[in-house]
Formats: sequence, C-alpha cells, structure tokens
Amino acid sequence: MSQETRDPSQLTFEDSLSELEKIVSHLERGDVPLADSIRIYKRGAALKARCESQLKDAQLEVDQIVMGPDGPRVEPAKLG
Repeated sequence: MSQETRDPSQLTFEDSLSELEKIVSHLERGDVPLADSIRIYKRGAALKARCESQLKDAQLEVDQIVMGPDGPRVEPAKLG
C-alpha cells in the first residue's frame, strides 16, 4: 500500500510531515484540478491533525520526564 493511501494514524511523524510538505508544494503550484485539490486538501488536513497529535504527545512525554515524580527536577547549570 502506498504511503498516500495509508491511514494517517499508521504513519510516523516524519512520514506524515514529509507527505504534508509534498501536498502543500503540489497545491501551491496551482495546476491541480479543483476536484483533485479538494481530495488532496482533505488528505493534508488529516496529516496535519496527525502531526499535531504526535507533537502534543511528545510534549507531554518530555514534560513528564522533566517533571519527575517529586515535582520539577532542578539541575545545576552547565557553564563554560
């Protein structure tokens, strides 16, 4: 199954972002028939939502790592 037909929820962040960038570039050229533009735009919207969801999940994971079980971790500054 090609990447363009796979369910966005099955794609990695990198694959979703790469496909989304291709869609934006394709639509910006302005040479896509209207019906195709709508289909491609819908795919792009789904990929955008997937990327946003994955970024939110990653941010939550980083926040949990930084927070630690006893509250925010305090580490000495690395100078020099």
